[in-house]
Amino acid sequence: MKLYTVHLRRHGLDPVKDMILVGEGFCWPAFFLGGLWALWHRLWLPALVVIGLEIGLGVGMVLVGADDLSVAVAGLGLRLLVGYAGNDVRRWALHRWYFVPMGVVAAPDLELAEHRFLAAMPQIAAAMRL
Repeated sequence: MKLYTVHLRRHGLDPVKDMILVGEGFCWPAFFLGGLWALWHRLWLPALVVIGLEIGLGVGMVLVGADDLSVAVAGLGLRLLVGYAGNDVRRWALHRWYFVPMGVVAAPDLELAEHRFLAAMPQIAAAMRL
């Protein structure tokens, strides 16, 4: 089972646009894609920070004359940091975009998590059908 936090836009009830579920825990797409993942989710400032850190780390390691193993370990460390912080940064951005956290849902996948949330909150599901 995976945990998802459910976020609803304050003044909107369109289920496609106004309800977003964000997984808890490590974010594998953020780990592998880094700045591209942030750009996909329209996280402009975090994308710039991640890309800047990747470039800065690469240039810094070359300037100090680090060996290949050190460069790989430092890059892996940065990727792990991005992977662990990815979903939290996404929740922070949703809060800034006027989304309100409505609760936590446990489900094996995203689709079932949406279904379980709407089944538990019939007043929200009814408002979204309008």
